[in-house]
Amino acid sequence: MTAPLSDLIVAEISGDIATRYCGKLFAEHGARVIQTYQPDNAHAGYGGAATEAYAAWLDNGKERAAALPAGIEPDLVIAGQMPDDIARAETFAAGFRRRPLLLTLTWFGTGGPYASWKGSDGVIQAMTGVSYAFGPVEGPPVLPQGHAPQIVAGATGLIAALAALIGRRQGHTMDRVDTNVLEAHLCFAEHAGPGFAAGGPASLRRGVNRYFPVYPQTIFPAKDGWIGVTALTPQQWRELCDLIGLPDLAKDPAYATTDLRMAAARELDGILGPALLKFDTAYLLEEGQRRRVPIGPVPSIAELLQTPHWRARRGFQTFGGAVPAFEGPAMPFRLHARGTAAASGGAPGVTRKGGGPLAGLRVLDLSMGWSGPLTGRHFADLGADVIKVEGCAHIDWWRGWNALEAGDPPPYETRANFNAVNRNKQGIALELTNPRGGDILRRLAAESDLLIENYAPGVLDRLGFSAAALGKINPRLVYISMGAFGSAGPWSGFRAYGSTTEQASGMPFLHGAADWPPAMQHTAYGDPIAGIYAAAASLIALYGRDATGGTTIDLSQVECLFQLAADGIVAQSATGTPPPRTGNQRATHVWRGCLRCEGTDAWIAVDIEDAARLAEQLRALGLDSAAAQSRDQIGAALAAWAATRSAQAAAEALQRAGIAAGPVVPAHALLEDPHLVAAGFWRRTERRYVGSHVVPKAPYAIDGRAPPLNNPAPTLGEHNAAVLTRVLGLNAGEIAALERDAIIGTRAV
Repeated sequence: MTAPLSDLIVAEISGDIATRYCGKLFAEHGARVIQTYQPDNAHAGYGGAATEAYAAWLDNGKERAAALPAGIEPDLVIAGQMPDDIARAETFAAGFRRRPLLLTLTWFGTGGPYASWKGSDGVIQAMTGVSYAFGPVEGPPVLPQGHAPQIVAGATGLIAALAALIGRRQGHTMDRVDTNVLEAHLCFAEHAGPGFAAGGPASLRRGVNRYFPVYPQTIFPAKDGWIGVTALTPQQWRELCDLIGLPDLAKDPAYATTDLRMAAARELDGILGPALLKFDTAYLLEEGQRRRVPIGPVPSIAELLQTPHWRARRGFQTFGGAVPAFEGPAMPFRLHARGTAAASGGAPGVTRKGGGPLAGLRVLDLSMGWSGPLTGRHFADLGADVIKVEGCAHIDWWRGWNALEAGDPPPYETRANFNAVNRNKQGIALELTNPRGGDILRRLAAESDLLIENYAPGVLDRLGFSAAALGKINPRLVYISMGAFGSAGPWSGFRAYGSTTEQASGMPFLHGAADWPPAMQHTAYGDPIAGIYAAAASLIALYGRDATGGTTIDLSQVECLFQLAADGIVAQSATGTPPPRTGNQRATHVWRGCLRCEGTDAWIAVDIEDAARLAEQLRALGLDSAAAQSRDQIGAALAAWAATRSAQAAAEALQRAGIAAGPVVPAHALLEDPHLVAAGFWRRTERRYVGSHVVPKAPYAIDGRAPPLNNPAPTLGEHNAAVLTRVLGLNAGEIAALERDAIIGTRAV
């Protein structure tokens, strides 16, 4: 297969890990990436050989040179992550006859109160709602290890840059794309603020492995290891209780709903824990999945590298070169080209000038929940015509798992999380189990460029909507399946939620303190990450479609998290030693942690990377420079200093002294963050049933403008007639007949 990005030349001219990872994604898919600077690896990875190996993984497939070779005109220039780097990049990009697209990746953006702030992965995690909920109830909040914020930003940068490159190829004039680590990492919490504004609960720290609103959604010890358990629906709860020999527990009305179980979580821990401890992990995994309960493995990093499923999928590959060979994560998606440009019938090619960079592309979004709809939203924000397909009998479950309860307005039309992730789309309610509904879907697929699906494995195949079947109708169709464990391999049929994917990824063994159980960071950590990588994979396939024809993409949501855990996975492989779980501290940093500030449960995250300036920085804070002698002394001095200040004031003072710091923000309070408010991150729109409500903006800007908010999330079946008339040419009589026969509709049943 021709590498889809093989006609691109990319100059990576400055940056930290976000920039380098973005360059890696281009290189891994065929672009010629030339790195013209010497990266600083001092604070990457876990130190020593582990850091060297992680650097080799980040820069795999790139060339390194002091300058671009003579005569090279890049298509894309990537730079970051501080304002001075961006200023140099602007001058660099302006020096070419054929102006390249400039992609900037900064910590906090190029404007607003935090634009000049010093960033770090720990500080970003604190400022985006992740760290606040991670840790014991009494505190302190804990900063996860690794470089997840920068990895997420690098992948987000690729989405925006590839969209702009597609737009340039089709006649748009686009010179610059800006994204930043803060806004990209808000993918984990962007719906919490809107949910709170709509009357939802405030964020709370509920303890290790305890996240609202689902119980059980946690990690338990089993007879021979650990097991991840999520039981959301009544059927899953009944099957779980029966599996572990507690059928009467499922009949107890005190635990009938996930809300009631969450309220009784401590009590239920004492019941479920001893019951699960009687069984082997293999039995719980296989029998639980047979019963359609999302039970997942919880492997250590060493166990992860040897898991037969991931070996069969080639989830890890060997890297080396300047360092001894080691294994690291491969790309989390497989692109399977189904033909060539010569066999390119089906949907017409893209020809357009107006609108966003993806105007003219049509997307069928058959996905539900968080992950797939987030993929579709990236396309909708960037100008594609995205058609969300639900059924009146099978509505998107993210409208609420209790959404069919009676109410006026209908509860399934009021969920803030659904409204946030489905804006800018049009929606139809089409019964795919009916042959006539299936025929309409096939006709829509024939007129589309991309189909997104995250159904349970095999469901669409049984309905006749597999990639192979629809690819025969439309050879140019890009079809992405987003199974938790991928479309192939021994565990490909496993059911999962975003919690399951985190449990299975090895990440719970990297974060938190040494005496903790394996620890989850989020209620559904895997969902937004899968959505981002699915958008990236789809754009890579669409960019290369003229050479490859249509493509089937097999994405594993668990493997997407391997990218975020790569420094830990690489460290295990390169050194043979599990990475240490050191709580807030980090081996390559001088001091790192969360300090209590003035106010109720108010905290600040501080991340000191370099020792050279520490004495000077402490003096700038009015502290005795002698406190720089040890970690304990540093922590004690900063703790006493922070205790008399608000988190915001302390962060501003530390930043003036040149120390990366930021307030630890509860997710619901992000609506009031002064930087996000100044950046216009939160927007208001009007929608039937909920009226004026808040949604987030896209985490990137093209030529200084964020993508527009054109329309709110669709109500169920809102655009049935408009879509079927516009795309398929159906007349009013045909549409009325479909409504009469319940092939399409506007009310859940």
